[in-house]
Amino acid sequence: MLNRKLGNTGIAVSKIALGTMYFGSETPEDDAFAILDAFIEAGGNLVDTANVYVNGVSEAIIGRWFAARPRDVTDRVVLATKGRFNASQEVNSAGLTRRWLHRSLNASLERLGVETIDLYQLHASDMHTPVEETLSFLDEAVKAGKIHYIGLSNFTGWQLQLIISTAKAMGVQAPVTLQPQYSLLSREIEWEIIPAALHNGIGLLPWSPLAGGFLTGKYQRGGRAASDTRAGSEKPLYQKISEEYADSDRNWDTIDAVVRIAKEIGATPAQVALSWIADRPSVIAPIVGARTVEHLRSNLVAAELTLDSDKTAALEKVSRPEPGGYPYGAFGAWQRGRPLQDGNEAAPATFIGGSKNPTGRA
Repeated sequence: MLNRKLGNTGIAVSKIALGTMYFGSETPEDDAFAILDAFIEAGGNLVDTANVYVNGVSEAIIGRWFAARPRDVTDRVVLATKGRFNASQEVNSAGLTRRWLHRSLNASLERLGVETIDLYQLHASDMHTPVEETLSFLDEAVKAGKIHYIGLSNFTGWQLQLIISTAKAMGVQAPVTLQPQYSLLSREIEWEIIPAALHNGIGLLPWSPLAGGFLTGKYQRGGRAASDTRAGSEKPLYQKISEEYADSDRNWDTIDAVVRIAKEIGATPAQVALSWIADRPSVIAPIVGARTVEHLRSNLVAAELTLDSDKTAALEKVSRPEPGGYPYGAFGAWQRGRPLQDGNEAAPATFIGGSKNPTGRA
């Protein structure tokens, strides 16, 4: 599998990351072991989990897999987990305070059975806690050998910049990655979050790159999702995902385009959608979950698939979200514009709106 650098570090990670959110719930432990084995065998190495996935069971399963496999296999894994949330309702059992992150990190290390986590990510922002408090704890954890690198997840553009700028001012470890929701059906991060990430050399690890399964082509416009699918589930999280994606003609037009292109090139819709996002600016690796080994292997094909410029342009046109008015619409983009190079934008404020991309990537 192709590899990319983990942000501005020297670590190489696979172009597709393995998500383990359902290890211990939808995916039994034996199946999880088989998926991990197949992922490593295929050349994958970036494995992502979190302390709250199935209330810690996901981490525990990964820890038991580590213990059951030889060192030459487990040494290949670049292990990522997260801290911020907790199933408990106790008032201090969440957030980015020194107290809670200390407990959360130590518990993750114990469940995973490792001395060091390669990428420790803040699962979401906590504006009740001073940024300096959070950053100083993380820096101490790096120096103590408990963490190699720091990442973020679900941060807005201004929060990302706040963290980076504060870390630089303090002279402490700064984040190297951001894990946002991003797919052909959810592109709004292109207005501000991706430009902020590119400006700071932050790599993206998109979650839900298949939009909760909608980009697999198994759902039909105007139809009712089967009860054994996530969109048809009665679970509140899945219902929310279904409502978010299903109530949009633009989304269904995008799904139709993905299915059409997949047929034209002899690929699956999921492979087309994953190939598109894997080659977006600043993206390191989309995070892909799998219920079965066959499901995983099919998705990993996307690491070797590159869409031609015409098909990429067609997908970007049909999936382009409408920014509305100020500040992301045409008027706001015009205000931020400054033609410097042959009448073209030298450094666009956003990607949506026709500005040139300084990275040279699609």
